[in-house]
Amino acid sequence: MPTLLPYTIPGTSKPLSRENDTLVGPGGERFPIVNGIPRFVPENNYASAFGLQWKTFAKTQLDSFSGTRITRDRLERCLGSEIHALKDKTVLEVGSGAGRFTELLVEGGAMVHSVDLSVAVEVNRENIGPASNYTIAQASVYELPYPDQAFDMVVCLGVIQHTPDPEKTIRCLWSKVKPGGQLVIDHYKWRIGYYSTLTPIYRAILKEMPPKTSKKIVDGLVNFFFPLHWAFRNLAPLNWLLHRVSPLIVYMNEFPEQDRKFHYEWSKLDTYDQLTDYYKHLRSQEQIRKTLESLGGREIWIHIGGNGVEARCTR
Repeated sequence: MPTLLPYTIPGTSKPLSRENDTLVGPGGERFPIVNGIPRFVPENNYASAFGLQWKTFAKTQLDSFSGTRITRDRLERCLGSEIHALKDKTVLEVGSGAGRFTELLVEGGAMVHSVDLSVAVEVNRENIGPASNYTIAQASVYELPYPDQAFDMVVCLGVIQHTPDPEKTIRCLWSKVKPGGQLVIDHYKWRIGYYSTLTPIYRAILKEMPPKTSKKIVDGLVNFFFPLHWAFRNLAPLNWLLHRVSPLIVYMNEFPEQDRKFHYEWSKLDTYDQLTDYYKHLRSQEQIRKTLESLGGREIWIHIGGNGVEARCTR
């Protein structure tokens, strides 16, 4: 019967044992357990805005809440299989956020080991609830609390572009994949169009502000521009012009069957995400492919969709 892997001292295979609300290593290393969640990093870090984001939009992107298949379709496309194919496999999910992918991985019967750098781990745990095939910790991708080559699959979606060094991040993820296992990732696509709008200017200002302050400003921007996007949603030329000055992310073309409330909420969430991420990197398909090839990845699959460049490969 498969079981969850125990935590180890980050960067090593040395086991940790629990003593009350602390994980303790053989050399006296100590990591607190706060609200039932092991913490391997300080609570506040460069991902603090993401923590506020997921506490504000705790359920918005969960298929179980929206009644859609948006997240399932994206995840299964990246996996290259239906989710139930992961049953009993050990899966490491890095950058789990509020749990849009976590709930599907858990539902599919995988042994899910989720981590996130931000306090979004608390929202994730609330959304998933008690499950014998799930555990979560607050940790950095650069210091994951698991031994190398321990997982059948490592999944990291919507995250790598927000880390300080994307190539280093991919290497760290790869190190946790066991021989014969798979790495599944995505990354924002490089595009000149991003620099032909005012969005980089908005972001340069907002990402330096405290999260609560920047959120108030982003909410104001959404409330001003969203009615215009909605009014022009079927008028391509006007919509194109609007995007030159509006920083909003909207999905009216991708999900035309959804109502105004759905689009307003998703726009608030992803516009805040876009304008407050401390790091934002763009990569081409070829750059992602070269990185995976340099690691020795086999059966490399590259696709443009979802967040940008989607990829998977086998170790």
